[in-house]
Amino acid sequence: MKPLRFALFGNLYQAKKSSSIQQVIRSLESRGAEILVDKAFFHYITNELGVEIHATELIEEEDFHADVAVSMGGDGTFLKVASRVKDKSIPILGINMGRLGFLADVPAQDIDFAIEDIYNRQCSTEKHSVIQVAYSKGAPGTYPYALNEVAVLKRDDSSMISISVDINQQHLTTYQADGLILSTPTGSTGYALSAGGPIVMPRCGVVGLTAVAPHSLNVRPIILPDDVEIHLRVHSRSGHFLVAIDGRSEPCCQEVELTLTRAPYDILVLKRAGSSQFSTLRDKLMWGSDIRRDE
Repeated sequence: MKPLRFALFGNLYQAKKSSSIQQVIRSLESRGAEILVDKAFFHYITNELGVEIHATELIEEEDFHADVAVSMGGDGTFLKVASRVKDKSIPILGINMGRLGFLADVPAQDIDFAIEDIYNRQCSTEKHSVIQVAYSKGAPGTYPYALNEVAVLKRDDSSMISISVDINQQHLTTYQADGLILSTPTGSTGYALSAGGPIVMPRCGVVGLTAVAPHSLNVRPIILPDDVEIHLRVHSRSGHFLVAIDGRSEPCCQEVELTLTRAPYDILVLKRAGSSQFSTLRDKLMWGSDIRRDE
């Protein structure tokens, strides 16, 4: 049988997690897997952490093929891995070495069990939709796809910005706010949640619009089907605003209009048997927990 190929990516700033990285490597090597390692991550774990690894191949940019991509870090690392996987249809296993970990939901103590589940074909793949961003002039300076969200935000100015929103060429409203978050179901537990947006289950085919500090109390989040075309025109006193695509932020002049649509591909997320989005929400958000102390 042809050995499975695992592509390893990780956070470069978590030296305290070297034991977890070693555990991943041991687990894969003991099963005869082919191990591909992101070049920067390889130099980090070998030179900085002193961890030995026999890599089959070093990965640069997006030129790689694997059966599974392994993200070692938090949700931020997972998003970076998703931008490297792109439309390759490689499922991603998220090992949590960060804090909350909605995407990276495999705890360090379950690493060997998770890899064993992959070999026993007991994992399922969950499809997560992606937002595509297009500019009316030029092109985004960063990767124009978002697994979590696209945020349009004010820049270098205390004044609010005006964001005119059209849905399928029909005007929805003009937001007067510090910004607007357009989130996938995956991103509903990210920036949008902190701005008061709803939590949406991953398989729902929707996109959420949540204003950041809106001027009007009547403004509320809205959920739209994700097959719509969303067109944005932004006006600010400075003449510029920020576009943040999964946290990758860049300035943009107000003459540029944005069009957002669902991307032609999904990101595949590996889920262990018995894992539940509901249990993840309960654990990460501490639903049902009583943190009050008896006096």
